[in-house]
Amino acid sequence: MRRNSLRTLALVPLLALGLSGCVRLAAKPPASLLTLTSTASAPVGNTASGNLADALSVLEPVTDARLAVLRVPVQIDDASVAYLKKTLWIERPARLFQHLLAETLRAKGGRLVVEGDRGVRNVKLGGRLLDFGYDVRSRSVVVRFDALRQLPDGTVQTRRFERTVPGIEAEGKAVGPALNEAANAVAKDVADWVG
Repeated sequence: MRRNSLRTLALVPLLALGLSGCVRLAAKPPASLLTLTSTASAPVGNTASGNLADALSVLEPVTDARLAVLRVPVQIDDASVAYLKKTLWIERPARLFQHLLAETLRAKGGRLVVEGDRGVRNVKLGGRLLDFGYDVRSRSVVVRFDALRQLPDGTVQTRRFERTVPGIEAEGKAVGPALNEAANAVAKDVADWVG
């Protein structure tokens, strides 16, 4: 009896392994994931140094719930939002935009740029990412960012930036590159504003 129990226990992992190919507990992942790539990168070997307290700190933008996910929002009308099928970001859009903005500012040169609030007392750059998706009505992608710059003396400055890329089909292979283009244009505008 004991010998049969041992055989049965030994077969359980093999049966589970065999069944694992038949059962899917999660949705099938998309063939590819979207990300943002900076068109303005700091050159290889480029260095910046200084006191952390004096660096420019790029904070992750705040967003509403529709942008706080890995899916690409599709604005159908003023009150309705859907998500693009079979299309996912590799990371939350706000975090990707933070990285892109920091890299664009580094490429401008002349100052130490860090991501996050790490004891920086000098200039902090954050804001709210209002739109980062596809608009059905205009067949375009929209990136809209309300930038907020806090200076060392406590002064706060805000400015809205927006870029659209029209004539885009509502599919991941078209929307992804268009969002990358619009996000890079906004990041460049913000970098020019920050100086």
